Amino acid sequence: MNELNHYRKEIAYFMRRLYKRGLTTTSGGNISVKLPNGMILITASQTDKGRMKAQDIGMTDMQGRQLSANVKLSMETGMHLAVYKARPDIHTIVHAHPPTATSFAVAHQPINPDLMGESRAVLGKIAVAPYKLMGSQELADAVAKEITDTHVVLLANHGVLAVGKSLLEAFDRLEVLEACAKIQLMSNMIGGAHALSHSDVQAIDKMMQQ
Repeated sequence: MNELNHYRKEIAYFMRRLYKRGLTTTSGGNISVKLPNGMILITASQTDKGRMKAQDIGMTDMQGRQLSANVKLSMETGMHLAVYKARPDIHTIVHAHPPTATSFAVAHQPINPDLMGESRAVLGKIAVAPYKLMGSQELADAVAKEITDTHVVLLANHGVLAVGKSLLEAFDRLEVLEACAKIQLMSNMIGGAHALSHSDVQAIDKMMQQ
């Protein structure tokens, strides 16, 4: 039980951190953790993200059965479950609406991770999922299809989803994506972004594989 409460506190903390960093809105975004026993902890729906507490974290199983009587699960629970099924190697999912990265998703423009060493190392490839209605099975299927060989997906006209082996890793990927989007936007405004060379990118990829 103490371990369960620890995970709930950590999820609530990272959701508050998302909100305080301006990476999501009061009603937007959701975070989940896959427990060692296969159960899923996920943020509640219709809850103030800036004041989220451990008791606002619900539980479900991989079949989507509600296991927390007093918590209404996020409307994107189906998307989280689909991603976990597609990527059994990951344990955390962070979905939010960071303004700059989401602007690229709305404009249907790619974010280039090869502008900086950090973004290439942390993000690797950035996938894009087509627009589907929020909370729908169609959205869940579209994101699950794109997440198979990446850690970050832009959701067209919607937001961003990042995965990781830990909450910190998934949060870091989403935050670095937003920083990369801001830098790309601003550098284009002052003369144009110049990406790393192919050999530079290869060197970073090789370093990350060691």
